[in-house]
Amino acid sequence: MKSPIAIAAIILAALFARTGEAQALYAGVRIGTGIPAGDFSEKATATGNAAYLHGASAGLGYGLDAGIGSPVFGLYAGYDHIQFGCQSGACGTSGKYELTGYSAGVRASVPLLPLLRPWAKAGITYNEMKGSINGTSVSTGKSPGYEIGAGVDIPILMGFFSLTPQVRRIRQRLSPNDGSKRDADYYTFDLGLRVRTPL
Repeated sequence: MKSPIAIAAIILAALFARTGEAQALYAGVRIGTGIPAGDFSEKATATGNAAYLHGASAGLGYGLDAGIGSPVFGLYAGYDHIQFGCQSGACGTSGKYELTGYSAGVRASVPLLPLLRPWAKAGITYNEMKGSINGTSVSTGKSPGYEIGAGVDIPILMGFFSLTPQVRRIRQRLSPNDGSKRDADYYTFDLGLRVRTPL
């Protein structure tokens, strides 16, 4: 019996082969804001390690994107760096949670409109969160999570570049130094600039 990953790879290969003449590479940069949600945004009711990954507030970040695919389906990879603020004492004097990591997944587009190309994506993330507890730096180490997102490509300069506003929802399962498991949920609202090169 074939594994789900092998079946997915065969389906993707068939889709790319069918639209091979339209495949393209793209790369881009983006800036945006991260908005904490769930327990990550709620004020900590405890202190020390128990307060870590609580009380986060909105922050700014940047990222890189790259991908390959047809006008309908594609694969993508990305890098994220976001500095969230902190409303509680969990972050110490720095007052920040710093998230860095990577993502990869699949993207589906709807090329129905000549000037707007809406798309959706879903993938896995591999992120790390850093902060400070009572002046001591704490890192969760890198761990997996997932993201879903949607956006639109707005072609500019003969279609070789595009402006790309997008929204993403990320859920990251993290492990602070105390051995517990906690979720860091957040949304990002980004504006990107991409260059697209036909193969």
